[in-house]
Amino acid sequence: MSKYIFVSGGVISGIGKGITSASIAFLLKSQGLKITMIKADPYLNVDAGTMNPLEHGETFVLEDGFETDMDIGTYERFVNESFTRRNSMTCGAVINQVIKDERSLAYDGKWVSLDYHVPDEIIHWIEKVAKDAKADVTVIEIGGTVGEIGNGIFLEANKIMKSRYGNDVIHVHLSYLPLPPTLGEMKSKPVQISTQVVNSHGILPDFLIARSEQGIDKVRIEKLSTYCLVPKENIISAPDVEYIYEVPVNYSKEDLTKNIIKKLNLKTKPTDMLEKWSKKMKKIRSIDRELNIGIVGKYFKSGKFDLKDSYVSVLEAINHACWEQGYKANIVWFVADKLEKKSLRKELMQLDGVIVPQGWGARGAEGKIRAIEIIREEKIPYLGLCYGMQMAVIEFARNVLKLKDANSQEVNPKTEHSVIHLMEDQKKNIKNGTYGGTIRLGGWPCKVEEGSLLEKMYKTYGNGLFSSLPIVDERHRHRYEFNNEYREQFEDAGLILSGKSPDDNLVEAIELPKKIHPFFIGTQYHPELKTRFLEPHPLFMGFVKACSNRSA
Repeated sequence: MSKYIFVSGGVISGIGKGITSASIAFLLKSQGLKITMIKADPYLNVDAGTMNPLEHGETFVLEDGFETDMDIGTYERFVNESFTRRNSMTCGAVINQVIKDERSLAYDGKWVSLDYHVPDEIIHWIEKVAKDAKADVTVIEIGGTVGEIGNGIFLEANKIMKSRYGNDVIHVHLSYLPLPPTLGEMKSKPVQISTQVVNSHGILPDFLIARSEQGIDKVRIEKLSTYCLVPKENIISAPDVEYIYEVPVNYSKEDLTKNIIKKLNLKTKPTDMLEKWSKKMKKIRSIDRELNIGIVGKYFKSGKFDLKDSYVSVLEAINHACWEQGYKANIVWFVADKLEKKSLRKELMQLDGVIVPQGWGARGAEGKIRAIEIIREEKIPYLGLCYGMQMAVIEFARNVLKLKDANSQEVNPKTEHSVIHLMEDQKKNIKNGTYGGTIRLGGWPCKVEEGSLLEKMYKTYGNGLFSSLPIVDERHRHRYEFNNEYREQFEDAGLILSGKSPDDNLVEAIELPKKIHPFFIGTQYHPELKTRFLEPHPLFMGFVKACSNRSA
């Protein structure tokens, strides 16, 4: 039977439950254990597909097409495994299943209750994921902050599993110790209170992860041990770090791995994974070269605040490739709907490369097209991701093919030249308003054109995820496509359609010839979703290499 580790968080959100969960899973995997992971989210959405990225961060798409929380992206990047729909469990999905069972008389006419049947379904879900994965350990991250109504049912399931399976179930509570500047002393009371909230659900945490600006001292450890009833050796100091990938190394130094293994009575076969990870972190800390990379987006400005979580996979893909080649990335942000200024060309010329990432709707489209025009003319390395490929196609159509009205039907449904148009099977969904989960999603095969720059990137920087050239499997999330009626015009004008679906029906990637531009690639798919800390994505590796050539 699998062992189970529940991870909860207290005081405030955003303190790193996902990173902690992923770090624990990685550390156990490095000990030769088979792991799987579940994100248990308290919201009533069945999936994350319809959520505004400014409110919830990016939607991460899994290989099977399920749209999930960004934390599962963190899991995949840390443990170097691909997860599926069952690894994402929302309160909405659980309740939806309970209602379906009730409607089909699965409960034999019994009164169906929130406090019994819903936690029971959660337990069934967790145990099935563990069984199907043949996992030695299943790590379950409980989303939200303890004290919220939504995650109470997951804590209830945690309590029941603990009563059933005893020492095979442990709980890790992550909580925050503030350091108010006016007081000058780190305060442990918030952690004590959040632990009491966990206690109120019948759960005594086995481990406390003490998140703080600085590492905690012996005084704070003594207090937390005394008032939270957790052994001192199981209180883990987790200060702020420059790189999230330092967290597993720090936890290992704090003996978290050793103590979890002891607590769960696990038999291990240590690997060299942590050693490789630590060596890479040592290399990263010594990097003193920098690349200036621009991102033209529209989902990072919320009032007075900059929110980078909308593009977290893109940022991590850039970092992974930069670090691998001995650079740090200095990200320069451009707000897409504010790019009509005269200084834009000068500002873009200062950069080593530019990325236009995913996006939806009309807002900011013209700004992105204007930026791409300058990037193409000035030969600045370019990588367009999904919407970024579509905007590059429109720019080329307008300024090279001289189709002045060229556009996407998403931006202007009445355009004369819809070089990007609505997929035929999507028209009914738009008409009926069925948006959630109906777009082109998940892993799809792409046939890479022989002799293309795209092929060169996969061959030069390929890893275990891309070993089947000329076919590569990449993840999609879009409703609009390249319009095949214009294929011949584009190719005659010099645009290379370097990636297509195996049946030749869909254009998956475009590029400019090397003699015209040093690096100009757009993909209909999302390569950023398959980057790993230890295995950067080939296209980002090629993009960073082109950036470094420009910087030299």
